[in-house]
Amino acid sequence: MRLSFGRIGARLTALLPGRTDLAEMRRDPRRDLLAGLTVAIVALPLALGFGVSSGLGAEAGLATAVIAGSLAAVFGGSNLQVSGPTGAMTVVLVPIVAEHGPSGVLTVGLMAGVMLVALALLRAGKYMQYVPAPVVEGFTLGIACVIGLQQIPNALGVPKPEGDRVLVVTWRALEAFTRSPNWTAVAFALAVAAVMLVGARWRPKVPFSILAVIAATVVAQVAGLDAAKPIGDLPSGLPAPSLAFLDVGAVGSLLAPAAAVAALAALESLLSASVADGMMVGQKHDADRELFGQGLANIAAPLFGGVPATGAIARTAVNVRTGAGSRLAALTHAAILAVIVFAAAPLVSRIPLAALAGVLLATAVRMVEVGSLRAMARATRSDALILVLTAVATLALDLVYAVILGLMVAGTLALRAVAKQARLDQVPLDRGDHSAEEHALLAEHIVAYRIDGPLFFAAAHRFLLELAEVADVRVVILRMSRVTTIDATGALVLKDAVDKLNRRGIAVLTSGIRPSQRQVLDSVGALELLRREGREYATTPEAIQGARNYLECAGVIPTHPAQMSRPISEETEETVG
Repeated sequence: MRLSFGRIGARLTALLPGRTDLAEMRRDPRRDLLAGLTVAIVALPLALGFGVSSGLGAEAGLATAVIAGSLAAVFGGSNLQVSGPTGAMTVVLVPIVAEHGPSGVLTVGLMAGVMLVALALLRAGKYMQYVPAPVVEGFTLGIACVIGLQQIPNALGVPKPEGDRVLVVTWRALEAFTRSPNWTAVAFALAVAAVMLVGARWRPKVPFSILAVIAATVVAQVAGLDAAKPIGDLPSGLPAPSLAFLDVGAVGSLLAPAAAVAALAALESLLSASVADGMMVGQKHDADRELFGQGLANIAAPLFGGVPATGAIARTAVNVRTGAGSRLAALTHAAILAVIVFAAAPLVSRIPLAALAGVLLATAVRMVEVGSLRAMARATRSDALILVLTAVATLALDLVYAVILGLMVAGTLALRAVAKQARLDQVPLDRGDHSAEEHALLAEHIVAYRIDGPLFFAAAHRFLLELAEVADVRVVILRMSRVTTIDATGALVLKDAVDKLNRRGIAVLTSGIRPSQRQVLDSVGALELLRREGREYATTPEAIQGARNYLECAGVIPTHPAQMSRPISEETEETVG
């Protein structure tokens, strides 16, 4: 136990911030402070909008941006990452709110944070890099569609209909709008979205989102437009930390949603950190530290009424583009949002919900990288299928199921492609030092096959069972030096083929079995089957001579005066390839 606790302590120490982080924050603080201010301006409407979309209210989005954003900045593994509420997480939270209520979401966030810390201690960060690009692009496209559809009720100015499926809710919102149109809300949403999309092309560095929201709020207040429903009252400050929401009896039923939230937080945060690395030379995030920081952030955010958080790709990109060089910029972003919470809550509460809907509609549009989608669609049919399937599943089911489905399909197609590389080819016998007459005689009774590629469950049955049907020969030589890998299924099928040939009176000799593949062959008895008759050889010429000796002993061909080649012994077999 002491050793275990010692290892945990050492691992925790490695995950905590160090002097290097502080030194980087002192390098160019002015540039980081300016970047943090810019990100805060961009993040404010997003935090409010995602808080509203999650079902816990705008104050939950602000609390998440402040608490989770600051903790992830300090303890995370990226110098450039900006964390907070995101659209992807909102997609997962909506059905949890519908089934378990706000307290269920807070409990899920707390549990997910603990899971993320556990993943960091287990050094699981490296495994996130194995998610295929088509799956990432597919669920990003699906998320963008879901985020856009989630904004339809607020953009149309109608109360959010009942339901936990976004397509159902959208349809009911359209029906409500046809009965009682609210063109003022539609105008606000479209105007804000248009300003953001056009402005981003015209002046990419200008935060048009906050400018559009301010303009919409001023117009709504000056013109007295009651149809532009505002956010409503916001608390002037963060609530005191509390665990009152925690219902221990509900933890069991929330375990699966918490695992889904933790998986999404890990995937999105590490993806965002990787994007940040690619945008600035010399930056490389620590995946396990990032999981640790996100875990602490998600443990703390629910205590203040915040929703689960992840690294935010859009805000992180803004952070990098505005010159951030250390985690001071992300800390500044969280501090400025905290000041807004305390000092400007009455003003923020007047922002029209339709304006926030416009911000998120534009965000959804900008999430879709047409060039990346086109490249994936043109790469291979498999990539295109995975992308489309993941996107459709995200829209029709939910994000977690979509990712799981995408990974399963990607894995299946990858196995299929690898299995196709496995081949069994008949090859001519090496003549060696035999005369033409002797070689012709041997070729009449011996056939040689070369196995190329992986000999595993997805490929073995395809050709090894055909091997058992070979006819009109007395000896089969299997050249196995080009076998890349063998699993238990492949070894069993090989053993079965050899056994069937032996029962028909056909001897099977092998050559070139690699040392790394001997254990699996030995575990199923295939190696013993070959050793029993001395039919395993190091090289193909030795196997051919062994086959000739076998034919001589069987009286099939006349005796040759050459010395019989000795099969490799158990003592030397591990040293030959």
